[in-house]
Amino acid sequence: MRRRQFVGLTGAALFSAVVGSTSTTENPASGIDELAAAMTEPLPQLMREPTDLSPLAAAVYDAKNAYQACHYTQVLFMLPPLLRSLRAAGTVMDGADLQQAHKLSAEAHHVAASILLKHEDKGLAWLAADRSVQAAHASESPLMIGSSARIITHALMDGGHHRAAYINATKAAEHMSAEFTNPTANDLSVYGSLLLRGAIAAAKHGTRAATFELLDEADQAGQRLGHEGNHMFTAFGPNNVLCHRVNIALTMGDAGTAIEAARRVDIDALPINERKAILLIDTTRAFLMWGKHEQALHVLRAAGQIAPEEIINRPTTLRLVRDLMETAPISVRRDAREYAESLGVTA
Repeated sequence: MRRRQFVGLTGAALFSAVVGSTSTTENPASGIDELAAAMTEPLPQLMREPTDLSPLAAAVYDAKNAYQACHYTQVLFMLPPLLRSLRAAGTVMDGADLQQAHKLSAEAHHVAASILLKHEDKGLAWLAADRSVQAAHASESPLMIGSSARIITHALMDGGHHRAAYINATKAAEHMSAEFTNPTANDLSVYGSLLLRGAIAAAKHGTRAATFELLDEADQAGQRLGHEGNHMFTAFGPNNVLCHRVNIALTMGDAGTAIEAARRVDIDALPINERKAILLIDTTRAFLMWGKHEQALHVLRAAGQIAPEEIINRPTTLRLVRDLMETAPISVRRDAREYAESLGVTA
């Protein structure tokens, strides 16, 4: 195999470049531009021999942790050097090392697609999601293939392809379950998360029976897991299933059921801030749908305290802030307007 330089960096220098040179004060738009370049530019001719994959594995782990902590701008600036290094690794390694590089690439592109979906960059998100799936299949890891099926399902939903998303998630879950003999916590978590993603897609498609069938199957997987975990970075567990019941009730236009489900969630048991913030934002939507503007404002502020970037850097959440401000009754309007203006949102 032809040898090339490993992105000009090895060992500690590579790790530092990937995880040590980010700034959350940067503009997310410039981070997205750099991410786009990293995913599309030609791989340069390189000179050095590759090192082991440990620094890249550590960088992927840190990027996933930062994403789940809702440090999205930081992640945007972590990803480009990481993706470049993983691309280079795929050209110089073979055997077990190459399979591990593919696994890491699948995970890193999964994070990239997730960030891009939050920023509503559909085209680039689809590219990252497809790269994740391709790398997962190249790794020949059934668990990684199942995990990456989640992000393709998400990208399909984001593009309005709800039927295709539902079918993709369902088939991937069926394939996983057919392989089960003594499933691990990782297996149950990826499987359950696929079912939840499929349930949301089915709800958006208007397939009510399938929606609740998938939710119930996910609940069974959560009960079998028996705890709130974050295996394979899924944040899967019984409370996560409840969070998805909130979202699905909203999708079906049932604010009362959404709020009832939200009240059953033990938010302190949820293992990651991203999941907590999304629950609170969904609850905000439910209160707003129900005409309870004061409660909606209170819950939205709580989400912003837990995860500021879920509010300030997401177009969909800023639209929610604007909706709240514009529809608030006189008794809440001033507080809603002040909060909106603090985020730079104007009528």
